[in-house]
Amino acid sequence: MARRKTITREHILNATHEVVATEGFSGFTARNIASKMKSSTQPIYLEFKNMEELREAFFEEVEDYLRNEVFNKEVSGDPIIDLTLNYVEFARKEKMLFRALFVEDHAGGQLLNEFGLKMFIEKAKDSELYQGVSDEELNTAFLGNWITATGLASLATSERIHPTIEEMVSILNIVNKSIKRNPTFTITM
Repeated sequence: MARRKTITREHILNATHEVVATEGFSGFTARNIASKMKSSTQPIYLEFKNMEELREAFFEEVEDYLRNEVFNKEVSGDPIIDLTLNYVEFARKEKMLFRALFVEDHAGGQLLNEFGLKMFIEKAKDSELYQGVSDEELNTAFLGNWITATGLASLATSERIHPTIEEMVSILNIVNKSIKRNPTFTITM
């Protein structure tokens, strides 16, 4: 009789999440993930061809988590501001995971940038507030909000600032008004 599989894909992805959330991507090794599961590395390589395949599966899980658990909360009624506020709140609650995903340099960084832009445009296009706004203007708004949000999140997670929701909404409104007046703002990603 064949041995029953006790460590599943889900177990491996959960352990990967725990490792990245506590150690960042510097801890993303088969040995560290196996250690978190109290097993050898064999179950990882039975489930995934290599660590790159595990990384890709992990990023798919992260995107689902961010889309369904983090970025879908309504706070202000403006989906773009809500997305930004949720990003900052995520950074406050899950400091190390935020840093690992959005601050550290890693192979999935560009994927997360593209995911963030896609979420931003989807939320804007689903809202009456942003009807008639071009994709180019939304790209510009994304950049301004993302840069502002990352600054707020980084400063808040390091306890250097303690902005209230109202203060952040005010800052974001100022940023968005400035972007509307200067729609040619760009930055290379």
